[in-house]
Amino acid sequence: MKKSSMITLALLAMFSVAAVGCSDSSKDAPASQPAVQPEAQPAAAPTPPVDLPEGMGVLPSDVPVPADNPQTDEKVELGKKLYFEPALSKSGIFSCNSCHNLGTGGVDNEQFSIGHKWQRGGRNAPTVLNAAFWSAQFWDGRAPQLEDQAKGPPLNPIEMASIGEAEVVARLSEAGYGPLFDKVFGANALSFDNMAKAIAAFERTLITPDAPFDLYAQGKGEISESAKRGMQKVAEVGCTSCHSGALFTNNSFQKFAYGTDEGVKSVSGKGEDDHLFRVQSWRNVALTAPYFHDGSVKTLDEAVRVMAKVQLDTELSDEDTADIVEFLKTLTGKQPQVTYPVLPRPEGHALSWSD
Repeated sequence: MKKSSMITLALLAMFSVAAVGCSDSSKDAPASQPAVQPEAQPAAAPTPPVDLPEGMGVLPSDVPVPADNPQTDEKVELGKKLYFEPALSKSGIFSCNSCHNLGTGGVDNEQFSIGHKWQRGGRNAPTVLNAAFWSAQFWDGRAPQLEDQAKGPPLNPIEMASIGEAEVVARLSEAGYGPLFDKVFGANALSFDNMAKAIAAFERTLITPDAPFDLYAQGKGEISESAKRGMQKVAEVGCTSCHSGALFTNNSFQKFAYGTDEGVKSVSGKGEDDHLFRVQSWRNVALTAPYFHDGSVKTLDEAVRVMAKVQLDTELSDEDTADIVEFLKTLTGKQPQVTYPVLPRPEGHALSWSD
C-alpha cells in the first residue's frame, strides 16, 4: 500500500512538470508581428482636359455684391418671401416667380409672359438664374443692377400694374412685413428701395454650379463625344466671339438683325442702338425655350441654326447642329432647391386687391 502511494505521487509530479513545461513554452514563442500596412497615397488631383477651347471655364462660385447691399441670411430670407409675394401686384395674382419660375429654369417658357388682366408683354422673359453675373438686366440693359430690375415689374402696367411705390409699400405693411424689414434693415425700414434690395439679395443666391461641362472642365466628369465635337465647333465657327468665358457671354451688347424689336434704341432713342441686345448666356439654355428676345423660336436646334446664319453667315450641317445642341445641354447646372416660403398675412381680413 505504501509502495502504491509512492508511485501515485511520482506520476503526479511528472504531470506537474509537464504542465509547467507546456506553460513556459508558450512564453518562449515569438510574438506575432502586426502586418505592415502600406503607406496611404494621396489621391491624384483631377486632370483637366486638354481640349477646352480658349476662355471656356467653370462657373464662378462668388457673385458680385454691391457695397450698399451686403448679403445676410436674414435679408436673403426676406427677399425669398418677396420674390414669391403676389401682394407686389395690383390684383394679388402675380409675383416675380410668375414669369421667372424657379421650378422651370427661372423662366415661364412662354413666348410673352402673362400679366395684369391677362395682358402679354412684348419680350420674352429671360432667366433669373445666374442673373447676378450680368453687366446689366433686361434685353435692352435699362437696369444696371438686380436692385434696379426688381423695381420695374411691380409698377409696369402690363406686368404687376401697381399704381406707385407708395401703394406697394402700403400693401406690404398691411400684410405684416414691417417687423421683417425692421429686423433686416433697422427701424421703420419698410420701403420700396429696401424691397428691391431684399429681392436682389435673394436672386444673388440663384446660381447653377456643377453643370456636366463644369465637371468635365475640372477633370471630374465626362461629356459625350457629340458634346465634345459641339464644344469645338462653336469655337471654330466663331460663336464664342460673343458667348465667351466661363459665363458663355461677354456681357456686351451686339446687333441682332432679327425681328422688329428695336432693342436698346427703344430706351436710348439713338439710331446706332437699333437692334442692339445684351448677349444672353448659354448657361441653362436648354431649359429656357422659346428663344430670342421675341420668343419666336421654339427649339434649341432652330435657334442654333438661326444664330449661325444671321450672326455669322454660316449654314450648319445637321450633324454640326446636333453636336452643338448636345454641347449646350452640358451647360445645364444644378438647379436651386428653394422651399416655398410662408408669407405674412393679416389675421381676419383680406388684403386690398383691385382689377
